Formats: sequence, structure tokens, C-alpha cells
Amino acid sequence: MGSVVILGSAYPLRGGGLATFNERLARAFMDLGHKVSIYTFSLQYPGLFFPGKTQYAEGPPPVGLDIKVKVNSINPLNWRRVGRELCDLKPDLLVIRYWLPFMAPSLGKIASLVKNNAHTRVVAIADNIIPHERRPGDKFLTRYFINRVHGFVCMSGSVVQDLLSFRVDKKRIRLCPHPLYDNFGQAVGREEARRHLGLSGVEKMALFFGFIRDYKGLDLLLKAFAIEDLKQLPVHLVVAGEFYTRPAPYHRLVQLHGIGERMIWRTDFIPDDQVRYYFSATDLVVQPYKQATQSGVTQVAYHFERPMVVTDVGGLPEMVPHGKAGYVVPPSPEAIAAAMADYFVNNREKNMVGTLKKEKKRFSWDRLVNSLLDVAEKTREHGDS
Repeated sequence: MGSVVILGSAYPLRGGGLATFNERLARAFMDLGHKVSIYTFSLQYPGLFFPGKTQYAEGPPPVGLDIKVKVNSINPLNWRRVGRELCDLKPDLLVIRYWLPFMAPSLGKIASLVKNNAHTRVVAIADNIIPHERRPGDKFLTRYFINRVHGFVCMSGSVVQDLLSFRVDKKRIRLCPHPLYDNFGQAVGREEARRHLGLSGVEKMALFFGFIRDYKGLDLLLKAFAIEDLKQLPVHLVVAGEFYTRPAPYHRLVQLHGIGERMIWRTDFIPDDQVRYYFSATDLVVQPYKQATQSGVTQVAYHFERPMVVTDVGGLPEMVPHGKAGYVVPPSPEAIAAAMADYFVNNREKNMVGTLKKEKKRFSWDRLVNSLLDVAEKTREHGDS
């Protein structure tokens, strides 16, 4: 057993994706006997660049985790200080979450300093290599980071291909699917969940869950609700997640298509202890993304055994067997509406839930831990520096 440091978002930054994942990964390492600490951000995003209401969690810290609030994403002096501290600490493995070119200078500098101790293996979990929302300089920044770590674990084949486009040696890459988000508690009965959420009058429910960004295609889903095959069904759409883009265009679409009576907006941040109620309450989870690599929402749906409609972009088709655990469709309102109508009209839930129970077994945290350890060891054996 060894010592592991995870460098990435964690408490007091709020959950909802990166922080939730990193904290769960720490527990997976600990369950296998490793000594683990998380180095998180004292400043992750300058307020000017953060699209939500707050970056910080309410409530107490997670129990049993060693979280050190250390990293300032925009202060080069801080990067040197943290890098030297970790270099001297000499963990066996440093796991870095990479999801955005903005983070490349800080994370890359820290990684390069840690590698100086000639002991620690530095492995990145690459959420995105080419970001969904692109900006000038993205490739330059990403290349800077790539050249400062030993290896990579990717959670979708599309990210592997993006890494290969940067001429990264295949020996430095492992592919492992995104594990289940199993830390939101157990499902409750559908009616109990709807009562808890104040949705007792809803007959059929579809759920769009997570931070609302333009690439996630909520506009396609709203247009799908205006298509006759779906419009005639007693299905409500619950949009649960904070806006990280301008709300006005989405509300205009609702008004334009006359679907306001079937819309339920819950656009404050959804805390972890409420997640299970939304997934337990719904009949169908819809991810109408225009671009994607992988999605944590898919893995929450698997945990709660909720069938899905996903679009055939990025790694989403790898996660959801079409016609078995859900539907994989083109990112168009017509295709999304047709899949949803088929699900509700033909009562597909029972068969799809049966497949979800089987499929979810392949998404384990142990598999991710072993992938990280394997690429670290193999790069050591090959003498990668």
C-alpha cells in the first residue's frame, strides 16, 4: 500500500461534479488501504470567470477525509510553494484532475516540480483534453500540461483520441469508464420522492439534471417537447440545476412553444442530499448534449437505475447500450422526442431497468483506482520521466 495525493476540487468547494468525484475517489483509495490526502483550491476561479452564484459549499466538511486547502489557480508563487511541498512529501502517486485549459499553468507547474523528486508518479485523470467551450490558446495550454505528467486515465474513447492527437504515446494512456456516483444514498419510492419535491400532481416525469450550459442542449429538449408525438403525452419536464449561462433564451423557447404548463424549474444549486429525490422521482433522464466527453449524470442515473435518453456525441454512446439501458439518438429535437415518446407509449421501463441493473456492475471505483496504479507502474517500468 502506498501514499496518494489527489490534486483537484474538494470541500470547501461545493459538490456537483469535480469535488464529489474527487472525494469519492479518495475513499476508494482508502478502502484499499492507501494513505490519501486531497490538495484543493483556496482560489479555483476568479469571481469574474465563475458563472454560478457561489463556488463554496454550505455545511460541514466530509467526515474522514484529509483535505488541505492550498492551491491558488492564478498565483505563480503559490504554484511553486505547493509544488515544492508535494515534492518534499514524496507521495507514491499524485493524481491530478484536468478538465480545463485555464488550469494548465497551475497544475502543470505543480506537476513538473513534483516530478523532480524522481519518486512520485504523476497521473492525470483527463476529463476533457479539448474543451466543450473553446477559446484561443487552449491547445497551447493543454500541451503544456500534457508534457508535465507521466500518464493519463481517460473515461471515454473520445478523450483518448484527443490525447493521441497531441501525440501522446499509447503506453501512457488507460481507458476506464466513469465509475458510479454511489455516494448520494439509496433510492426512495417514486411517490415519496415526488411528495418530498412537491411534485405529487405529476403523472409522468422527465429529468434534465446538472449545471445548465449551452453545450448540454437544453434548448433541443425544450423544442422536443413542442413536437406533437411528445406534446400529446402527460409528461412534465423537471430542469434541476443552476444556470451557468443566460436563462432568458431558454425561457423564451418555453413561451414560444407554449409548453410552460409542462415545465418545472428547480434552478438553484442541488445539494448532494437532495439528488436522490430527483432521480427517484423521475421516469426518464434526458441528456440532450450537443458535445460531450463523458457525463457524471449518466453515472448517477445508473446508480438509481433510471433509463436515459442520450445523444450520440463523445463518450455517451459507450455508456448507454441503445434500446437496452436507454436510447442513443442524434442531437435533434425530432430524435429526442421520438425516443421519449417510444419510452412512455410502449412502457419500456421494466425491461430497461433490468439491463441497468446488469450494466452498472462494470462501473466500479476499484477499476478506476487500479487503472491509475497500473499506468503509474507501467510508465515507471518504461522509464518515462
